[in-house]
Amino acid sequence: MNKKLAKIKYLPNNFEIIEGGDHVICAISGKIINLETLNYWNVELQEPYYSYKEAEKKRIQ
Repeated sequence: MNKKLAKIKYLPNNFEIIEGGDHVICAISGKIINLETLNYWNVELQEPYYSYKEAEKKRIQ
């Protein structure tokens, strides 16, 4: 594990790694998300979310 923050471009059904790394940070909780487990993000806001719970909190805001 690199323990390096990745730079990601979030696409509708996928994401593109712009700068290599092994994780991103949840925009709501600040939790580390390993790229292997990254499943939730917002394309318009270009933000990753740790789980559906954080994604729902953002949607409600």
